[in-house]
Amino acid sequence: MHKIRNIGIIAHIDAGKTTTSERILYFTGRNYKLGETHDGTATMDWMLQEQERGITITSAATKCKWNNHDINIIDTPGHVDFTAEVERSLRVLDGCVIVLCAVGGVQPQSETVWRQANKYGVPRIAFINKMDRVGADFQRVVKQIRDRLKALPLVISLPIGSEDNYQGHIDLVSMTAKIWEPCEKDPAGKMITAEIPNNLKKSAEEARADLIDILASCNDEILEKYMDGEEISDKLIQTAIREGTIKNMVIPILCGSAFKNKGVQSILDGIVNYLPSPKDIQASVGFNKDTLEEVEIIADPKAPFSAMAFKIAAMPHVGKLIYTRIYAGTLNVGDQIYNVTRGKKERIGRILQMHANQRVELETAHAGDIVALVGIKEIGTGDTLGHEKDAPILEKISFPETVISVAIEPKTKADRTKLSTVLHTLMDEDPTFKASMDEETGETIIAGMGELHLEIIVDRILREFNVQASVGAPQVAYREGLRKHVITEYKLAKQTGGRGQYGHVIMEIQPMPVGTGFLFDTNVKGGTVPSTYFPAIEQGVRDALQEGPLAKKPVTDVKVTLTDGSYHEVDSSLLAFRNAAIEAMKMGMAKASPVLLEPITKVEIETPEQYIGDIISNLNSRRGRIINMEMHHDLRNVETHVPLAEMFNYSTHLRSLSQGRASFSMEIMNYADVPESIAEKVLKSMREALAAKAAKK
Repeated sequence: MHKIRNIGIIAHIDAGKTTTSERILYFTGRNYKLGETHDGTATMDWMLQEQERGITITSAATKCKWNNHDINIIDTPGHVDFTAEVERSLRVLDGCVIVLCAVGGVQPQSETVWRQANKYGVPRIAFINKMDRVGADFQRVVKQIRDRLKALPLVISLPIGSEDNYQGHIDLVSMTAKIWEPCEKDPAGKMITAEIPNNLKKSAEEARADLIDILASCNDEILEKYMDGEEISDKLIQTAIREGTIKNMVIPILCGSAFKNKGVQSILDGIVNYLPSPKDIQASVGFNKDTLEEVEIIADPKAPFSAMAFKIAAMPHVGKLIYTRIYAGTLNVGDQIYNVTRGKKERIGRILQMHANQRVELETAHAGDIVALVGIKEIGTGDTLGHEKDAPILEKISFPETVISVAIEPKTKADRTKLSTVLHTLMDEDPTFKASMDEETGETIIAGMGELHLEIIVDRILREFNVQASVGAPQVAYREGLRKHVITEYKLAKQTGGRGQYGHVIMEIQPMPVGTGFLFDTNVKGGTVPSTYFPAIEQGVRDALQEGPLAKKPVTDVKVTLTDGSYHEVDSSLLAFRNAAIEAMKMGMAKASPVLLEPITKVEIETPEQYIGDIISNLNSRRGRIINMEMHHDLRNVETHVPLAEMFNYSTHLRSLSQGRASFSMEIMNYADVPESIAEKVLKSMREALAAKAAKK
């Protein structure tokens, strides 16, 4: 297990992440030709939509070897709409490589994936890519890692030249130059290890001294030798870098140009030398589902089997593939296992090692492996698998709520039947995709993380699954918030002959800060409401929060506390208390000063200076709030916060404003109150649309 690395490649879109993955596969001998994203030949971008658009949409897994180490790699999407793929990948990985563009630097999705890696405590190394591009600025990106990502960058590679003159880098551990030269026998060229050029020796020595300074602050042995003026060996430096990386104290910084095949071998060395094996990371923690006590899960093939299903994919001629990280124990084909989360018994039909969409049959898989399982019938993303039904449950993966929706209408009865099956398949695959029926209009509503997300989903429905359907215009997923602290009470007392219904609740409804979500608490004194009814009351509260008083939109960022009530020994039931809670919440929310909430996006625009006036004016008309502006070379960078409702088709408008020379990136930031004047128009529009659809129905 010490020779296994489970790593992900993460980045902002267009930083060169998939190209880096493709070069890793080439240099490790996993592929024998160089795959390219721009011409649709990248191995890891195997979906039709990925090849057509030149972007990664779904995470792809593969395995390769380097220096006698097995490296399991997951290449993840860089577009914010597919952030769930990054989330579930980082949940099961031991380390990752973040790819940063030497020109663009730290970009919005770089920050998003960084936060996700922080959330799971994933050790990482950084690769500053595209050093051959005009405007490449290594030191600027290192500074951004420190300032914007709040990390401690540890420069271990110093570039030799930049832009057209980029030749390679200085390895600050071995103090040698790594230079790439053309080679007739290999289209990727060859790497030569040479002495450091004379004109760079001084800067290399200074950078090496900085490296040792940083390591001395997190390694006692280096500090001691440093203070005593003793020589510090390359091996000790390498050991200290590894320790600091695994403890998330430092981020080793490498540089290169994946497209020009420069620096990729150094990434592989960095993965092996500095990122952890499954044995090196902190033991995973599960929970006994009955007592909720913590249980440590040891990464050992001989330990009780424990695994997590982190991704589900339907593959033609194979069926449902369950991508699984095995944390402990051993799994064999034919084994009977339990889905501990759902309490279901399952049998393993096949174990597959995946290489993008290709597969190799395995008989056995062990702790530390990432494999795909076939034969499991009932499962969801984040479910825990074990050999015993009382095996500990691993913490589930959390996903963001949808922010945009469209109506989809099948053209025939046969299409309607087919669509229902397809939507369930897609929801199994993608936890951030939701489908539901609007009870008032009878429409099928699909919801996702952004315009591109739903565009891809609709394209798959029409082409991959061959469903004929028409699609409406995208709609923002509004929510509702409460601004007033209230006490609400409801007593359900019905007697209809025989056993009656009785449930009495008094609850406190409290607005919470943005991003809190929903919290439920109990503060009942003297047993006026027995604790056996608490789960039913909480469920009633959750049900009520699905439809707010203004527009029947979900209510968020609220804490509800059950403070009092009463019960009847005969007539009280779980159902009665659930219904009482629903009615109490409806009354309370109406009194709690409800407001309409809308998703706010963080938008970063890069534009030549001459277009900045028109772009700022346009942003102001979209209710944008300028946060920051700075110059980088001859380009102006603008950071702004804009309501999502104002951002539909923005790419078309930006192209028009800048003659196609400006670009932008966008991510959902949070929800905020819709201004009152606009909220009135939105609510009126919602009511009119609902009435029109109901009349049509």
